[in-house]
Amino acid sequence: MKSNLIFKYHIPQSWSLLGFAILLFFSCVPTRELREENTSLPQSYQEEISGDTTNVATINWKSFFNDDQLTALIDTALVNNQELNILMMQVDMSKNEIRTRKGEYLPFVGIQAAGEVEKIGRYTSQGANDANTDIRPGEEFPEPLPNYQVGAFATWELDVWKKLRNSKKAAMMDYLATVEGKNFMVTNLISEIADSYYELEALDNKLGIIQQNLKLQNDALKTVELQKQAARATELGVQRLQAEVYKNRSELFSVKQEIVETENRINFLIGRTPQHIVRNSDVFVEKELDTLFSGVPSQLLNNRPDIRKAEYELAAAKLDVKVAKANFYPSFTIKAGVGFESFNLKYLTTSPASLLYSVVGDMVAPVINRNAIKAEYFNANDRQLQAIFEYERTILNAYIEVVNEMSKIDNLKKSYELKENQVDALNQSIDITNKLFKSARADYMEVLLTQRDALESRIELVETKKEQLLARVTLYRNLGGGWQ
Repeated sequence: MKSNLIFKYHIPQSWSLLGFAILLFFSCVPTRELREENTSLPQSYQEEISGDTTNVATINWKSFFNDDQLTALIDTALVNNQELNILMMQVDMSKNEIRTRKGEYLPFVGIQAAGEVEKIGRYTSQGANDANTDIRPGEEFPEPLPNYQVGAFATWELDVWKKLRNSKKAAMMDYLATVEGKNFMVTNLISEIADSYYELEALDNKLGIIQQNLKLQNDALKTVELQKQAARATELGVQRLQAEVYKNRSELFSVKQEIVETENRINFLIGRTPQHIVRNSDVFVEKELDTLFSGVPSQLLNNRPDIRKAEYELAAAKLDVKVAKANFYPSFTIKAGVGFESFNLKYLTTSPASLLYSVVGDMVAPVINRNAIKAEYFNANDRQLQAIFEYERTILNAYIEVVNEMSKIDNLKKSYELKENQVDALNQSIDITNKLFKSARADYMEVLLTQRDALESRIELVETKKEQLLARVTLYRNLGGGWQ
């Protein structure tokens, strides 16, 4: 029978010495005090104090956009977008890391089976002893000696200082951070598709305006050619109007190329090959813009995925500091095993003759040359401070983004109203100039400049409408909407 049972203990007289050693040991552990993060924000986005917590960020993105073609594109992108699917795999890997960390503070249990053959030299102390040993009367020790073993073993590190549990909690915070990172990407993806969709509708309207303007210019060109034949105009007027027609025809092809590229940008985002994007651009300029309610700044802390991501990363960094500090303390490990061992298979399960077992308790503590542990501890503190700065920077950036976008929406609204008046005035001036030109009371330059100004003003009106729509989408995203 072979057995191994080890107990480690101290005699009572050594308790005072042990206590003094532990006290001295703990006094050598470094500590660093770090400041707390600052999450304070103004009470409102405007100068006046407002307690209205109505927030557009709580609205589901399908209700916010209210456009069947656009919501269909976003739905497809949320399933097929390659970058989003890559990030989903990162989330899954972070979840698996939690399982890994959880297993570290639970006992490791395994089974073992082994077989070997050993030949010991006869003229050695063990060989000479084996040669003179009889298993039974008249039966010598076998040579070569086989050996068979089967059993189970367990190893368990006692998590006295919560090092392993804190490591598992840190992995949980990292996982939640990746989830919020995914949510932030969903918000940005929805925003990017909506931006491209509105840009595509604006390009359609721009194309239509150029085509309408070309018709007017061609009519003016025919008129000036007739006037030239009647000696009421010169070749100069014909060439100037012809040059303007060529210029706008060239612009027409440029806009068509922009439409192709914008369509394919959307196709890429939704993970499909180039094809036509269904949209209704006829009512683009007439789109009504409702008032967006921004709530109060403190809601950003819960609504913005990037802020929540930074918050979880900071929580993980704090736990990593605790883990790094626990490395200075002793680690306690229990190892145990039980099984059977015999040089003959028929005796392998004979109990208690072939039974073996062992229990070992270990304590290991770093005493001398702890530079590596200290360096990791200080690095963990620095990473925590970095996470604090990143968290505060993300909060400040979110607040400024919302303030800027609210101001932009207000200014674009005023600008759009003035541009509408400009377009109306120039449209009336085109009719007046054409009548005067046909009656020879205005020259070709007045016609040319009036049509050019009208074209530019109508295109600017479309661009302003597009900027208004994009600003609404951006404010919705900046307030934290879209990922719910």
